[in-house]
Amino acid sequence: MREDPDGPAIVWFRQDLRLSDNPALAAAVASGRPIIPLYVLDETAPPLGGASLWWLDKSLASLDASLKALGSRLILRRGDPVHQIGEIVATTGAGAVVWNRLYDKHSVARDSALKSDLRAEGIETASFDGGLLVEPWTVKSGSGDPYKVFTPFWRAARAVHVERPACPTPGSLAAPTAWPDSEALADWGLHPTRPDWSAGFDIWTPGEAGARALLDLFLDGPVKAYADQRNLPGVEGTSRLSPHLHFGEIGPRQVWRATQAATDAGDAPADQAAKFLAELGWREFNHHLLFHWPDLPTANFKPEFDRFVWRDDPSALKAWRTGRTGYPIVDAGMRELWATGFMHNRVRMIVASFLIKHLMIDWREGEAWFRDTLVDADIAQNAANWQWVAGSGADASPWFRIFNPITQGEKFDPDGVYVRRWVPELAKLPNDVIHQPWTASEGRLVAAGVRLGRTYPRPVIDHPNARARALDAYAAVKAA
Repeated sequence: MREDPDGPAIVWFRQDLRLSDNPALAAAVASGRPIIPLYVLDETAPPLGGASLWWLDKSLASLDASLKALGSRLILRRGDPVHQIGEIVATTGAGAVVWNRLYDKHSVARDSALKSDLRAEGIETASFDGGLLVEPWTVKSGSGDPYKVFTPFWRAARAVHVERPACPTPGSLAAPTAWPDSEALADWGLHPTRPDWSAGFDIWTPGEAGARALLDLFLDGPVKAYADQRNLPGVEGTSRLSPHLHFGEIGPRQVWRATQAATDAGDAPADQAAKFLAELGWREFNHHLLFHWPDLPTANFKPEFDRFVWRDDPSALKAWRTGRTGYPIVDAGMRELWATGFMHNRVRMIVASFLIKHLMIDWREGEAWFRDTLVDADIAQNAANWQWVAGSGADASPWFRIFNPITQGEKFDPDGVYVRRWVPELAKLPNDVIHQPWTASEGRLVAAGVRLGRTYPRPVIDHPNARARALDAYAAVKAA
């Protein structure tokens, strides 16, 4: 960026809602220009889900408060970002616009068009890598192609990943001579009303401070047994950083540095930390896939799956969405999702497998529901993970792997802690039947206050029959 600050620099915040280690913000500050922090609610993009809007509301308020502490403020606009940024440039005489890159199809096209328009007008533009450890085009196979399998991708990504010092956090921000007009966050109506379904979301603290506190909490405890406890939904064994990473309230490089520092200090076992960092690698891999295969959210990665015959079953889909399938581990996950905007990762795999392979409902129905209800509804993660379970994606789960919701529950929630929390009508059942209540004797059901078909549903489908049907359907696709 030019050193002569003859006009303000617009810092266009998107999925990087933080002040620390923010490359675009740091570059704007280093230019010596006055700073105009801007967020545009992009109405030309695919709409955000309800849970994401809830989070965005609080995250933008947190960012604005942090900016005000530095003598600045967050300008809010809604509509087409290209038009809104052009209007602010015209009214403020801004000489530069900077942002951190995104990698989905809409963002790439939009940002390229904006950069071209601004440069044609003599406006300085620059974009930065503030959201990933390695950018998608920097990791290539020996033949120069993008990777389709995680393990070699992660090996190659670690080889090109360069640890670099954090970008400085500004202590103050120079204000422009005149501020552009801003909309009021409250007028956007991002918080749900009539009804307000977000009462259970109070477990979250959106914003940069909340992200850092959660990372510190994880590195102080759960990381020490991460590999063993990450699959147990009844245990606080994961970082729960995914929504903070999605909104960029903390960056992956910050997580990487903090985890490495904990390892070097002897506070985090190296093997446990490596397993955790590999989950960052999976996030990187999914963004790599989305960049190189931009239709991943809507189209099968493997075209042969276009022949798969999905079932149209609205009642079964409703039972799945509302946690009324009759399989306790599935229902617990779906109820946790609705109540908190989150679901444990192991349970995400179980409920996804159930929708796709037991009910044989199109994975895109699940992807759409998660996109609406998850606070961490990242487009790359959501699409790639649903296709992974379906068997239609890159480095996919084997098509013949069909999670048994009974044995999955017994293995990963052996004492029924998770099920009892989210399916309280089964709380008094003994451990040996809590994951298959239909096998309990009438006496045990009565003693637990359970009336199958009334207080808790019977299974919507029999597992052995569902498994056989799915295997036949998948085999037909493979044979064709």
